[in-house]
Amino acid sequence: MAFTSQDLAAIDAAIASGELSVRAADGKQITLRTMDELLKARDAIRAEMASATAARPRSYPRHQLADFSD
Repeated sequence: MAFTSQDLAAIDAAIASGELSVRAADGKQITLRTMDELLKARDAIRAEMASATAARPRSYPRHQLADFSD
């Protein structure tokens, strides 16, 4: 499952309010048993989002030098 920034915001809001239930961006309601599980889920979401961002290939500028010699 690909996580979104909405998923991360929802889990951060749940942590801030002390709730153990989170509604994911796809509409699913998820209830965790402890705050520790919620914190681990947040860390997992952050890690997956970071790896997805880092996996993108870098694009380098392409240019060609002009040659004015005779």
